Amino acid sequence: MKQTTPRICQILIRQGHVLYQLSVERAKFASSLRIVQVQQNIKVAVDAIVFGYAESTLHVLLIKQKFGSMKNTWVLPGGFVKDNESLAEAVHRELKEETGVELKYLEQLYTFGDVARDPRARVISVAYFGTVNPETIDLQPTTDAEDARWFPVNEIPKLGFDHEEIIYVARERLKAKLSYQPIGFELLSSEFPFSDLENLYKTILSSDAVIDRRNFRKKIMSFGFVEETGEVQKSGSGRPAKLFRFNHSKYRRLCKQGIVFDIKFV
Repeated sequence: MKQTTPRICQILIRQGHVLYQLSVERAKFASSLRIVQVQQNIKVAVDAIVFGYAESTLHVLLIKQKFGSMKNTWVLPGGFVKDNESLAEAVHRELKEETGVELKYLEQLYTFGDVARDPRARVISVAYFGTVNPETIDLQPTTDAEDARWFPVNEIPKLGFDHEEIIYVARERLKAKLSYQPIGFELLSSEFPFSDLENLYKTILSSDAVIDRRNFRKKIMSFGFVEETGEVQKSGSGRPAKLFRFNHSKYRRLCKQGIVFDIKFV
């Protein structure tokens, strides 16, 4: 018994040392997983870029600020996102509140987060864009909008924040989409002469864009979602122009079947 006691003590000491080492390693591991506290004071906003087409010119919808540091300054419709709403809900709400415009669909464009983009605070803005025929819209500025107005994209006044950059990015996206998606029809009347569609594409692409009219018409008509109405445009002294319309349901069916909308320009 006297011989075994020291041996038992040695075993217990070794076990205690092992347990101590394990506890030290656990503490180091836990320390490495410790969450770093980051101080943030960032607000999230949304901005809406709505394009319209009138008098053979592409327009963009702007509002004049009624309050704050940007009072009497033209800006894009938009504002801060509420805690209980999604980004999409916020941009639709702001657009309706400030202009009276309700669109079924707005596409997310880009996130703008330059540190100094908003003089009021650190604000990140998620931009959305859409298209509409201005003739179907009755502008009704309310809340913090003093006025709402359509401006030709080449005659935009000095804007607040970084909204000139946002409009530029939206125009580039619109140009790119024309080659693979028939988005321009929302900008036209429900019935239109084919020349209006040609002019719309030329206007969006740029004033010096060259469109092969014969091939353009042939390509568009080959898809089958632009159809003749059987009516003609009775205006002026020239030859009456046939009227066309965009068949939305047929386009949606073709999309499900895998249509490839690919327009090439000169």
